[in-house]
Amino acid sequence: MKHHPEGHRVERMGWLRAAVLGANDGLISTASLIVGVAAANSGPGAILVAGLAGLVGGSLSMAAGEYVSVSSQSDIEQADIARERRELATAPEAEHRELAAIYVGRGLTPELADQVATQLTAHDALGAHARDELGITDLSRAQPMTAAVASAASFAVGAFPPLLMALVVPAAQVTPVIFGSTLLLLLALGAFAARLGGATLWRGALRVAFWGVAAMGVTGLVGHFFGVQA
Repeated sequence: MKHHPEGHRVERMGWLRAAVLGANDGLISTASLIVGVAAANSGPGAILVAGLAGLVGGSLSMAAGEYVSVSSQSDIEQADIARERRELATAPEAEHRELAAIYVGRGLTPELADQVATQLTAHDALGAHARDELGITDLSRAQPMTAAVASAASFAVGAFPPLLMALVVPAAQVTPVIFGSTLLLLLALGAFAARLGGATLWRGALRVAFWGVAAMGVTGLVGHFFGVQA
């Protein structure tokens, strides 16, 4: 029997979430930081240092936070799998009934559910319980290092455009140029993420742009009211 290849968007869920979050955070936080420092009437050197510090510190922070967060998820998964392994060794009959009951709840007759549970247990008992009882699959398994690297790299990619603008644009024009370019990039990022995830393009673009504009606006006001003359 031939199987036609299928591409499902859920396969992108793990890396897409980390990549979009990192790029979005890098773009918004670095642009907001530069806008805030520029609004405080700071010189070009201070603006550039602030942007560079935001890129480096933000990338490392994203990597560390994502690694710790996803590691905690991985610890929970491993603990649950270890518990299932012990229960399969000490109470296989009870585990069989539990698995069959899951399939009955999904619409199978008790007889067919028992047969399915028997065959899946014979094939891979632990895998069947991890998938159908715990909801843990290869696609959903936590991958701390992959998530950390994806978050750090995408944060740096998102933070680079406002940093480049701060490098080449005169200090007096930094705020409007970065505000406008960041808004356009946020719209593009939101639409791109929505396209990959199968969502509506305009909704994805607007929800990302809205929070980015809010962050830059508030940070700019803070810099303006609490800034000092260069």
